[in-house]
Amino acid sequence: MDLLSNLKYAEGSKKKRKRIGRGEGSGHGGYSTKGMNGQNQRSGAKHRAWFEGGQMPLQRRIPKVGFNSPFKVVYQVVNLSQLQKFVDGKKPEGTIDAKVLYKSGLISSALRPYKILGDGDLKAKINIVAHGFSKKAEEKIAAAGGTITKI
Repeated sequence: MDLLSNLKYAEGSKKKRKRIGRGEGSGHGGYSTKGMNGQNQRSGAKHRAWFEGGQMPLQRRIPKVGFNSPFKVVYQVVNLSQLQKFVDGKKPEGTIDAKVLYKSGLISSALRPYKILGDGDLKAKINIVAHGFSKKAEEKIAAAGGTITKI
């Protein structure tokens, strides 16, 4: 019968602390688990996480490819098919601009430029304001009797 006074720790559950710098008898040798000479054997040794000991650093080894223009304009895209779904069932009052498109969820930001593309058909007569239009979109909007205004 196991009494509280007779309980023992499970085998291997209590690990002895690594006592370094206590000589050969400690089992951690003359170098105190730090190996032989070098930066990290010295007291107070520190280096940044990305330091590679003088080896060519990773951020300099990886090839830098291409050119990224700081002036590139990335347009948000709205297709005519999306506009037709938006207009279906309601008469569009006034012009369709960034605020209207943003509130309807067709663009993610009213502040970034957006472009109307000609994918799909447009039956509604709409007045739309945008930063850009594809030629196909311009033709289809004009054919439906709508007007376009470029910002």
